[in-house]
Amino acid sequence: MTQPLALVLYEKLMPGSQLVNRLQDLNYRVQPLTDANQLAAIAKSEGPMLIFADLESSHDDISAVIARLRRSPDTAHIPVLAFADESAEPLQAAARQAGATVVVSNTALLAHLPNLLEQALRVE
Repeated sequence: MTQPLALVLYEKLMPGSQLVNRLQDLNYRVQPLTDANQLAAIAKSEGPMLIFADLESSHDDISAVIARLRRSPDTAHIPVLAFADESAEPLQAAARQAGATVVVSNTALLAHLPNLLEQALRVE
């Protein structure tokens, strides 16, 4: 059985490494990334089932990367779950505007991961 691929863009170990471990426990093949500039190219070449993006990257505008994913016909269909600290509402709002499928706090991401996966992968 083939494991679905999840790309996980993160810088901070928490919740990034916990998310990677939880996804592996749920039988996902996980490719961690730390460079947001590589995300679109890797998503295009690898064809992940979904993308997780930590909005609190210190080097990149993650919302701009999400918008770029949405504009490309090769990646527009890939669900993007964006996450940030609860206090980072401006980053969360920007991700929603850029086209993130689901935007949640770090705490909610880990606490409700199976439900969030179901919500993100729902075909409408």
